[in-house]
Amino acid sequence: MAKKTPTYSQAMRRLEEIVSLIDNDQLEIDEMADKIKEANEIIAYCNDKLTKADQEIEKLWAKKLKSEE
Repeated sequence: MAKKTPTYSQAMRRLEEIVSLIDNDQLEIDEMADKIKEANEIIAYCNDKLTKADQEIEKLWAKKLKSEE
């Protein structure tokens, strides 16, 4: 079964959990490498979500401005 894609908020919560684990020295070195890889994947995912949202806002804004001309 495919993994359910997290929402932006869920991804951010997971990222915060990972950062907390790293900041509090709660990981062994082997685990840390895996968590850093996971964190990088989450950051890329969130960046993509934000980029897509920004593009959609720009489209809507341009459409609104055009309709006001």
